Amino acid sequence: MRLPSGLLVASVAAGLLSVAATLLAMPAASLQFNLAMLLALLGYVLASRDVRRVRWAVAAGIGFLAVVAAMRLFWYQEQVDELGWLTSGQGAAKNALLARWRAMIDREMLAALGLTLGVLCLAAGVLALPSRRRRRGVATTVLALLLFAWFGLNLARKLGRYPLPDLLATVWPALLAALVTMGALALSGWRADRRWLLPVGLVLLSLVAADAYSDLAVAWSGWWVMAKPADGAFLETGVAVSTSSEGFPQLSQAIEVAIALAGAGLVAVGAVRSSREADAS
Repeated sequence: MRLPSGLLVASVAAGLLSVAATLLAMPAASLQFNLAMLLALLGYVLASRDVRRVRWAVAAGIGFLAVVAAMRLFWYQEQVDELGWLTSGQGAAKNALLARWRAMIDREMLAALGLTLGVLCLAAGVLALPSRRRRRGVATTVLALLLFAWFGLNLARKLGRYPLPDLLATVWPALLAALVTMGALALSGWRADRRWLLPVGLVLLSLVAADAYSDLAVAWSGWWVMAKPADGAFLETGVAVSTSSEGFPQLSQAIEVAIALAGAGLVAVGAVRSSREADAS
């Protein structure tokens, strides 16, 4: 088996194990396999020949996603401890609790920034491909506009409830990631391979970026309401923070992991195949 093919098989296997670990409520193992999948995918892109158009841009994009996965693995245990402390609220002073909550939000902003850098590099890889198929380009443009309209409606719901500058100051990395990914999706139809791997992958990554925006917005809005309550009240009995249960199975989280990993994999493989097809034609 050739090296690129072997790395691709290893990447798929690690991705499936990551999804399975999430389904079995094993978050640490899921994060480890997630990182292994992205590193194997990075090796596949770097080992692929005759794809000079996209190799370094796509490799940089996958590399940034791998850095985010490594950060999440590093943060995991500390994040578990902080979530338990936030939900208990026993004897916790309001200012200390809010400071920890804010630190968690800042950490998620850093992860969203890594996602943004990753999708920017992947979008650069898409732009490096030559334009070829007009009909497919129209289809992906329409699809990108529909996703943008859906995303815009979800964004508009929060504009009347919270101060817009404060909200944007927190969610801007994920918001930028969503806009860049949707823009790359709009352009991908003209440059896609015959199997449409590239557009499908960008659709999935658009959903990942939109989900990252939603998570950041929810976390910030909860912090803002607690930090600046309308009636000046503060609940001493505890804080309502959304946390995942440790039950079995974790189906919704497994689907989220599958979408994220499949999106990254399909974009990388689709860009490599599109580059080869463009050189062969």
